[in-house]
Amino acid sequence: MAEESDLERTEPASPKRLEQAREEGDVPRSRELSTCTILLAAGAGFWFYGDTTISQIKLALMRGLVIDRSLAFDFPRLQTYIAVIIQDVMLALAPIAALLMIVALASPLLIGGWLFSGKALTPNFTRMNPLTGLGNMVSARAGVELIKAILKTLLVGGVAWIVVVKQKDAIFGLGMEPIHQATAHLSHMLGFCFLAIVGALVVIAAIDAPYQVWQYAEKLKMTHQEVVQESKEANGNPQIKAKVRAQQREMAKRRMLADIPTADVVVTNPTHYSVALKYKEGGTGAPRVVAKGAGVIAAKIRELAVEHHVPILEAPPLARALYAHTELGDEIPETLYSAVAEILAYVFQLKIFQQKGGVRPTVPSDVPVPPELDPLNQVGVVS
Repeated sequence: MAEESDLERTEPASPKRLEQAREEGDVPRSRELSTCTILLAAGAGFWFYGDTTISQIKLALMRGLVIDRSLAFDFPRLQTYIAVIIQDVMLALAPIAALLMIVALASPLLIGGWLFSGKALTPNFTRMNPLTGLGNMVSARAGVELIKAILKTLLVGGVAWIVVVKQKDAIFGLGMEPIHQATAHLSHMLGFCFLAIVGALVVIAAIDAPYQVWQYAEKLKMTHQEVVQESKEANGNPQIKAKVRAQQREMAKRRMLADIPTADVVVTNPTHYSVALKYKEGGTGAPRVVAKGAGVIAAKIRELAVEHHVPILEAPPLARALYAHTELGDEIPETLYSAVAEILAYVFQLKIFQQKGGVRPTVPSDVPVPPELDPLNQVGVVS
């Protein structure tokens, strides 16, 4: 059952899969929507500019039917004359043609967007396989396309039939009307029929466009295993990454513990936290944190400090503040300069006492730490 569920495409396509499909020239498209927009643009163009276009074409045709006798015997002049007429016809149709071209180029933006993919032009010999072609002919998608074609034919044909039937008396009466009136009447009927058919195509496009988007999303769905595999390829194997992070933490821990023998003092809590500090005499910087830890790590720091004769000083508020507000290698905050200076002064006096004798320095007590830096003042923090 688990294997069957892994083979089921239940996961939506990832951004990477969508990008790959787009690179291969695979985007959702609706031919019905493109056809509908172009026909609407054609209808709008003829509605606003049709009279001017027809008038210009009429004048061009009149010039073409009236040719001077001298032109018939002068081929270069006749050629120029005909070229001018053709040019006038093209100029008359240019505004509508330009509108249709703009709409044809802009219609892909409604669904799928513009796409320029070289992979789509690459020869794919699998498409020439007759078995593949037969499989596509009897596929579910082919069945849906067949049903769509039948419904579209019935809808458009039905609308056209209704329009013609409703205007049959007017159509038969065109022969009884004067030529100019009949021409205007026929243009009106053709325009009405065109608008009715385009209206039917609008209904088809409104259904087909969402369907194509849904079908595209269904086609690119992924199995759970594919999602997991893609995540591994993009972000790396989580188990391997966890092992790498663990190794990095272990290496950082070893480097930190190796720096403890060089520390000047270890400040403790006394059991929860341990922070090792080092100060370079004569330097311009502040004391730095060379090691810090809590729990077991804190105990290990204290153990190494004892082993290498690094002074250990119990100053709970300072240890908590240093642990909470510094990172390894950081200089101590300015607000803790005074407290750390008191600790380091004691450590240096202790070294002099151990080397030359004299009066043993007094261990600092109640080291001043700003209350806002002590995590003990925060609720839920272990002291």
